[in-house]
Amino acid sequence: MIRYGILSTAQVVPRFVAGVKEVPDCEVYAIASRSLALAEKMAQELEIPYAYGSYQALCQDEQVDIVYIATYNQGHYPAAKLALENNKPVLLEKPFTLTSAEAEELFALAEEKNLFLMEAQKAVFLPTAKLIKEFIASGKLGALHWIQSKTAYPNIDHVSWFRSLAAGGGALHGAGFYPVEYLQYILDQPITAFSGNAVFPKEQSDSQFNLTLTFGEQLLANIFITVDFATDNQMIIYGDLGRIEISDFWKTKTAKIIYNSGETALLTSDFTSEFAFEVAHVNHCLTEGYLTSPLMTKDITLTTVKMVESLYYQWLSK
Repeated sequence: MIRYGILSTAQVVPRFVAGVKEVPDCEVYAIASRSLALAEKMAQELEIPYAYGSYQALCQDEQVDIVYIATYNQGHYPAAKLALENNKPVLLEKPFTLTSAEAEELFALAEEKNLFLMEAQKAVFLPTAKLIKEFIASGKLGALHWIQSKTAYPNIDHVSWFRSLAAGGGALHGAGFYPVEYLQYILDQPITAFSGNAVFPKEQSDSQFNLTLTFGEQLLANIFITVDFATDNQMIIYGDLGRIEISDFWKTKTAKIIYNSGETALLTSDFTSEFAFEVAHVNHCLTEGYLTSPLMTKDITLTTVKMVESLYYQWLSK
């Protein structure tokens, strides 16, 4: 039985707990908040046995096998460092950290202590993502040339710190890691060049951005994310022989293939919780003694953190 401890009572936590409950031989054993009352309330609602009023207390609980961290973005690095220093493997929500120095320090600390460390990226572990990756690798779409991804989160202000760049808010920090890391996984190609622009309302974090990425030598990808207006959430992958259309790629059960001939096909999977597959993978990594994930790799995380850090530096230096 693998026992998870959770740092934070953030809105993602109930969905993560639902995912854990679908996976055999694991459970959420404890939850911590800086407010004991909040931790106890969520523990009761989600049937979690133990609640703590400090992160330190949970990390020192010898019954906790791994710590899942879902704090606000700026809190990712100190919370992960605390857990690792207390000899706990860590599953750390995206964005992994706000700087590349922090990310490299965490991986070095985990390696030094022989502990597993992975960025939480549920989209990579969906059955649909695997089907899309295998379809692309089969060559049935021919050579790939362009990818267009657009996503809107028009009701973002339920996240109280989103408008604060100092807190790690912003469209790129908040949602950019999803498509950037998803594409690295399904394409199995490195990002060889990138550029982008963003909109910053006065004294606020970025409310929308547009990125152009180059994968390998010839594949271009455009990623647009906004919190300013509503639009359909869709990723389209174009190849010589047709295209793949994916709606809500981070939680989808289907992808539509449209060949140039007009013929169509569906890649489909069925599941209840989009978090269950990530949890199952983490459990496998812990059981096998891995220090990093072979799917959501250290390289993907470091590449993305460095790119995002560089883009913010460019934008804020103007």
